[in-house]
Amino acid sequence: MRDTVLPRNDPAQYDDLADQWWQPAGGFAALHWLAASRAEHIPPADGDALLVDLACGGGLMAPHAARLGYRHVGVDLGLAGLRTARAHGVLPVRGSVLAVPLADGCADVVVAGEILEHVEDDVSVLAECARLLRPGGVLVVDALAATRIGRFLMVTVAERLPGGPPPGIHDPALFVDRARLLAAADRLGLELRLVGLRPSLRDAIAWRLGRRGSVRMKPIRSTAVVFAGYGRKR
Repeated sequence: MRDTVLPRNDPAQYDDLADQWWQPAGGFAALHWLAASRAEHIPPADGDALLVDLACGGGLMAPHAARLGYRHVGVDLGLAGLRTARAHGVLPVRGSVLAVPLADGCADVVVAGEILEHVEDDVSVLAECARLLRPGGVLVVDALAATRIGRFLMVTVAERLPGGPPPGIHDPALFVDRARLLAAADRLGLELRLVGLRPSLRDAIAWRLGRRGSVRMKPIRSTAVVFAGYGRKR
């Protein structure tokens, strides 16, 4: 245990929580729910297809990528997470999401989940997604919106709820401007649409009572709190 409290959004928090990546009721519970939601928007692999998972953490996309038939490369800076990801079948690559050490056009699918709200320059991450994708390739992202309600619900409220993010894991100053993201996507040759997400309340109650192992993320109209982006490279 650390004797000092880390600043918000400090990557060292992920090292401290490394043993919880694959605990369904641990500090990363909601990331399991989001991983399953992302997989619903990824088509089955056609031949020897590659899925690049940016900020892969402990590799929670691994069972979904395997089921869909993809070779799964995970990119992250955290060695503890990459070791865990490798144990679950992910090919680990240590690197920054702002300068991914992979070739242009190498990916059939790029997943950038739970990362845009952790960097100073989310548009640069989106540019890397566009660079990595082949023409026609699929992009799946999810992030937290830079709104008052988003900051209140995802920091003030969610950090106190079971299944919510670990306290201090997010810096609300880095939450994502959706209009800027969509404008950047268009400039980068990405056709991207945004959809709001929320956990199923019925599932969340059953999960809390130990009657479900996971919680479904449901699409909603409002993108003002948690949102996903689904698209393709032109």
